[in-house]
Amino acid sequence: MKSLKLMALCLLVIATGTAHAQLAGKNVILVHGLQADDLADNPANQQEIDQNGDAYWQAFWASRAEARIDWGSHERVEGKTAQRAFQQMVEISQQGLCNQGCILVTHSTGDLVGRYILANQERWLSNAGYQPLNIITSLDFAGAGGGSELADLAVTAAYADGFSDEAIKLAVTAYIGTEPTPDNLGVLRDLQPAVARNLAISPNNVPRLRFVGAGSDYYGLTGSFLPGEDDGVVALHSTCGGTQVGSYESCVSDVRLDGKRTSVDAPNALYYNHYPILMGEKVDHGQVINTESGNTLTYANNGLSFSGVDVNFDTETYQERPWWKFWGSADTYQVVSDSEQSSVSGLVYDTLN
Repeated sequence: MKSLKLMALCLLVIATGTAHAQLAGKNVILVHGLQADDLADNPANQQEIDQNGDAYWQAFWASRAEARIDWGSHERVEGKTAQRAFQQMVEISQQGLCNQGCILVTHSTGDLVGRYILANQERWLSNAGYQPLNIITSLDFAGAGGGSELADLAVTAAYADGFSDEAIKLAVTAYIGTEPTPDNLGVLRDLQPAVARNLAISPNNVPRLRFVGAGSDYYGLTGSFLPGEDDGVVALHSTCGGTQVGSYESCVSDVRLDGKRTSVDAPNALYYNHYPILMGEKVDHGQVINTESGNTLTYANNGLSFSGVDVNFDTETYQERPWWKFWGSADTYQVVSDSEQSSVSGLVYDTLN
């Protein structure tokens, strides 16, 4: 009897752990972003790449996912990265993790890698005799699918005779942690906006939900090289999912990043099936996937549903008159209720669950 009770307890723990790793009842697959250390010191093998991938997500998402697709930032998307992704997707397919649907969670350059995966995985796996992954939606945090102008700087600097501009040197070395050379650019070549925006851009049926910020990262050294509002690494034209490079102040034309309802510069068009969801004026590039709280968030879209993934954040509006404004109506703000009490990823995870 005791052994049966012990077995039942073990099964309960296993079931609880599995449920905890799901989001909206679906298994989660993580695709990390740029790992600058890979550029200066190339990983020796897939095991080292996997270890780096695990470390990347430890702050929040590691314990909430069933699988990862790990790749090396020293390699190109259409080359070795695609090969590594395919091998890992074969394992995911064999395990049946996506038979009931999976949610992709990407960060930064993982948005670009994820787009390439979504464009090709069905064909790759079918041709190899495996079941394609049933990915129902993608959550893209600080997505760099539209590229980053910092990659342009790095590539240009790599072919120059040293840094001619101290500000550019500081920005590039802050971003990648080393002085760029033609031999250590890796995925930065793909991350150039002109290149990124021509990589796997055919429409597909997987909705991509965007979560963006505009806080200063890298001590403000990089922001001046990015057009419009940015999170210190990627400008809004990319994180919002805009079809064109531009200098934008928000993902939508009627709400600022601080939640104020007003006319504002935003992308005229977004890539097919791309939906900006949350925006944070003071959220920087790394904060979207860690546990830091204290930032008020607004919303670009809310009350949407994607194959059982319900996007329905608690929201509120309020009016506020600046101390210096003595006439006219007060300003109206729309915000996610109590968003400063949670991290961005924590809020998304709890809400979608």
